[in-house]
Amino acid sequence: MKKALRTFITAVYLSEASYAFAQGPGGGYGMGPGMMGWGYGMGWFMSVIMVGFWIAVIAGIVLLVRWIVAVVEKDRGPQPQETALDVLKRRYAQGEITKEEYEKIKKDIS
Repeated sequence: MKKALRTFITAVYLSEASYAFAQGPGGGYGMGPGMMGWGYGMGWFMSVIMVGFWIAVIAGIVLLVRWIVAVVEKDRGPQPQETALDVLKRRYAQGEITKEEYEKIKKDIS
């Protein structure tokens, strides 16, 4: 039992040591020797590039949506305007006004 436990602990220690050796100084965390304290070796320049990238992506999406809306609106064509005579006919058909009122208003707007 003690021998099995000792073997297990040794195996874990060796695997951890080989992992740490493969990671190099810093153990894969924090700043390594090639990073000079600027994070991933690019520093503020990489941050500017990433911000610019996301601004470009968002602007591209906005422009795409505006273009799609413009195409849809263009395909619809101009909407016909309802004239005063059309409104009068609709009101007469719905029974809102009488025939005499219809004739009088029709004479006034013509």
